[in-house]
Amino acid sequence: MDNVGEELRSLIDRHSRGGRTTTAIPRVGLLRAERTTEPTAGMTELVICLVLQGAKAITCGENVLHYGGGSYFVASVEVPVFGRISEASLQKPFLGVGFSFDARNIADLLIEMPDVHDPEFLCGLGVSPTDPQLEEAFLRMMRLLDRPNEISVMAPMIEREILFRLLRGPQGAKLRQIAQINGRQSQVRRALAWIRENFTESFKVEDLARMTGMSASVFHRHFKAATTMTPIQYQKRFRLHEARRLLLETPGDAARVAFAVGYESASQFSREYGRLFGLPPARDASRLRAKPIAPVTSDASDDAVTSFGRAI
Repeated sequence: MDNVGEELRSLIDRHSRGGRTTTAIPRVGLLRAERTTEPTAGMTELVICLVLQGAKAITCGENVLHYGGGSYFVASVEVPVFGRISEASLQKPFLGVGFSFDARNIADLLIEMPDVHDPEFLCGLGVSPTDPQLEEAFLRMMRLLDRPNEISVMAPMIEREILFRLLRGPQGAKLRQIAQINGRQSQVRRALAWIRENFTESFKVEDLARMTGMSASVFHRHFKAATTMTPIQYQKRFRLHEARRLLLETPGDAARVAFAVGYESASQFSREYGRLFGLPPARDASRLRAKPIAPVTSDASDDAVTSFGRAI
């Protein structure tokens, strides 16, 4: 084992309290699990997850991304996904560190970097192998957990280096899109936010396109590239994930939940819910309440992780 990776694993293992652990370092959280998990519904956030040991899988639409020790996952859009820990044991637990992006810090750094011509159509999720310089920067960040009085001064400088390494790496285009207010992916994210805030309402793709300043055809291509879904599919997936959360929080009539999330037909809701989650609404909620699924999501906030949390 390389010394950098070994020390990183040791720091994460020592400071983690199991599951997800928030830290005193802004936007940085630790992940640890001693067993594999079933797929758990979640929502991606703007984040990188560096894995030091074990493996995870993220399913977005029909696409599955696998990432394990020596690789990292990047999300630059907020999409409903299923996440699961695919490799973990008591002897070799899953170990990772999550770092949420601050778009302003990326934008400030880009001013000092040369312009890069990025692909026109970008997927918002990606996985790449890590490199020694990136791991070393994360190690210096993790060492601050043992020197908390240095965090306020040193963490911003190390964060800047981590962002620099990422911007120069294979997933750099995703970070650049986060920072570009008028970039195509930022415009798509504006439409995603509108759909999430108004998920019970019907809409026309043309209206979303006008909101983002794109033609309907160009908007559709960028939306599908970023999320792997069409706008209607995204809304449907979000509605179903929200319905599952409601069923778990306030057990009751599935038809009532169906109407609450915007469905006009309870039978259609039940069919689509079953296709996505594998069981009809009431049975699925009963199963989850009887046997809670271990969290496989994490972020750097203090919010509790639910079955519809933030997935990395």
